[in-house]
Amino acid sequence: MNVEEEGAGAPHRRGRALRWGLAGLAGASVLLSLLNASWIAAQPPGRLIVVARHGIVQQAAPGSGCEAARMRASEGNDYIENTLPSLYRAAKLGADAVEVDVQASADGRALLFRDADLSCRTNGAGAVREQSLAALKALDVGYGYTADGGRTYPLRGRGRGGMPTVEEALRELPRTEIIFRFVRDDTAEADALVAALRRAGEPDASRLGFEGPPSVTGRVRALLPGAWTFAPEQGACVPAYFRVGWIGVVPGACRGATVALTIGDRWKLWGWPNRFLDRMAAADSRVLMFGEAKDGRLVGITDVAQYDKVPSGFRGRLFVEDFYTVGAALRR
Repeated sequence: MNVEEEGAGAPHRRGRALRWGLAGLAGASVLLSLLNASWIAAQPPGRLIVVARHGIVQQAAPGSGCEAARMRASEGNDYIENTLPSLYRAAKLGADAVEVDVQASADGRALLFRDADLSCRTNGAGAVREQSLAALKALDVGYGYTADGGRTYPLRGRGRGGMPTVEEALRELPRTEIIFRFVRDDTAEADALVAALRRAGEPDASRLGFEGPPSVTGRVRALLPGAWTFAPEQGACVPAYFRVGWIGVVPGACRGATVALTIGDRWKLWGWPNRFLDRMAAADSRVLMFGEAKDGRLVGITDVAQYDKVPSGFRGRLFVEDFYTVGAALRR
């Protein structure tokens, strides 16, 4: 072959190599698409578990400081968060689980209340941890709620004696999953809660979850081996899965973990929803979904429009912030 003939064949060879390269790329794309296709994945195991945060809650207008002083008027909603009527009503409206806030009194009893200080929501003052059980039980937990800048206080008197112990909450909700959220980073909180569980006859914690700082949840695991514990913030699973999930790999950060997602994260999850959920189930991981991350914390679903973005086949725990308004509509 002379030089002219060899030169004439070069474009043909380059064209053939390009076609093979494009064909290989197309094949790889098809393979990856099939590998991560949700529509051909098996229906993931488990079921949707709707979680009412703090039970039925009085919603607060945007702002800082005392939430009770920023109460939004809500016709017909006279419930007070973390109280027995609030938790019972959430369960009756369809909540599969409730998330409650737990703290220890000065005499080591575990009670449900969100704020570390009493002055915002109650007619008391000072830290919860400095008060005895008897003193906390005497308070009106609806005392501080106002929707009109302090002109009226519609819940005053309704919350007198309304701060429940953990034992009371367990009796009120015998078949409902309860997720205990520790308010303070203090292992004494864990000791008080586990002591309450033992008094109530629930030492295995099979229907319970424990959320909070690692030191406190670590203490729970030491006292109740095998208990489900997790931190409230989003962890390392989602970014790690985004990097390698496209080839079907479940990274170590996702294995045996509690995976917290927001609705906006669904674009980062290869194989969303069925393939991703099936992979998480195989990795022995629990999946939690929230509405959004706001000001450094995860916020549950606040309106039905957000729920429309949750796939009908979602299997995991869906956290709802305002269960009174949207809870019933979240049942498909």
